[in-house]
Amino acid sequence: MKEVEIYTDGACSGNPGPGGYGTVLKYGIYEKELYGAYDNTTNNRMELMAVIKGLESLKEPCLVTVYSDSKYVVDAITKGWVTRWRAKGWMRNSKERAKNIDLWQRLLQLAEGHQIRWVWVKGHADNEYNNRCDRLAVDAIKNCPRQPDNPL
Repeated sequence: MKEVEIYTDGACSGNPGPGGYGTVLKYGIYEKELYGAYDNTTNNRMELMAVIKGLESLKEPCLVTVYSDSKYVVDAITKGWVTRWRAKGWMRNSKERAKNIDLWQRLLQLAEGHQIRWVWVKGHADNEYNNRCDRLAVDAIKNCPRQPDNPL
């Protein structure tokens, strides 16, 4: 299997508000940038979208390391929260529905077939690729045509 690194970040101007995602894929000496913008979204949705866009770009099963500065994304996966939410009909507890179900469903489906290691990195710190993803996400909000965000 090919080994791929996916660096991700999401940004939002207001929460909710206009948002963007930035993703950098690394495979050996090759790098690819992905970015885009959405209207009336949230930071957590953009963090998820950054991972989704990275996984969508893979053409075959890979050994993937996903780097994210989002505790929401990394903890939900590594601590099994999203698995429990799905098993309970997307409920966080007896009264509270999970958020961003549409994106979690996409992410889980895209993750199938890959072997993924999830790594949390401190945002706005020393990780060159996380900082690059942040710039891509912020620039996308300012410069890209925004798509409507249609959460469940």
